[in-house]
Amino acid sequence: MHSAFRLPAAFVLCATVLSGCASSTHETASVQAGILPDSAAPDERLVLAPPPAPGSAAQLDDDRVFRVTRALKDTPRWTLAQSDADLLQEHLVRDFSCAAGFDIDLKKAPHLARVLERIRHAVGHRTSEVKKYWHRTRPFVGTNLPICTSSEGLGLNSSYPSGHTTAGYGMALLLAHLMPEHASAILQRGRVFGESRIVCGVHWKSDVQAGYLNASSLMDVLLAQPELQDDLAAARRELLAMQGDAAAPDAGRCAVEHDAAVHSLLTEP
Repeated sequence: MHSAFRLPAAFVLCATVLSGCASSTHETASVQAGILPDSAAPDERLVLAPPPAPGSAAQLDDDRVFRVTRALKDTPRWTLAQSDADLLQEHLVRDFSCAAGFDIDLKKAPHLARVLERIRHAVGHRTSEVKKYWHRTRPFVGTNLPICTSSEGLGLNSSYPSGHTTAGYGMALLLAHLMPEHASAILQRGRVFGESRIVCGVHWKSDVQAGYLNASSLMDVLLAQPELQDDLAAARRELLAMQGDAAAPDAGRCAVEHDAAVHSLLTEP
């Protein structure tokens, strides 16, 4: 039985709900709004390798990591993962404040917000497309083990690749592009963001790894689109101006993020 699923709020798509979204009226409205078409992004069904086969060594490792990480419940790492589950764009951008060294406020960066709006449909469509294609069951299904967020709306069979990881690492790639002087820390935070889905127990380790590749291939192509270059240049200016005036991020949260980065769930469990 196929379960309905919902993509993260950052990548909401009418195309996943209404077949009529491909109509000429919708396409005209999208063009007028400057939204990039789905065809601007690569077909991730071709880019991503298949998820691990049942009984394979990779699947056994996925099983092990899921069960071991249930012990993280109620730890600071668990709390960070719960926070990372929130994909409202203002919250997601602010998640990279420690990495950037200043509080990032999307309300003060309208061109950055415009870039996100212009790419979200293509990213969402391609991610939804590949999730439906592989129809992988999430790790918590059939167990009574804890997860860090509600299962409502997740889609029990839409695990591969991780949409949250795609959103978080995609944001990291965008911000690293705009602030290359902070790229290492920003990309590290993007990696931690993906690992939060393992902590939550709502994605397999291999889902998260596929999410990194999904984000990388999508953003590599989309950020090169000529029609985005003026907005990207303006977004960099916004961030540079913000850096001079913004408050320092919360030191306690930054310490938790640093500890999470040092103890990677991709290698330690």
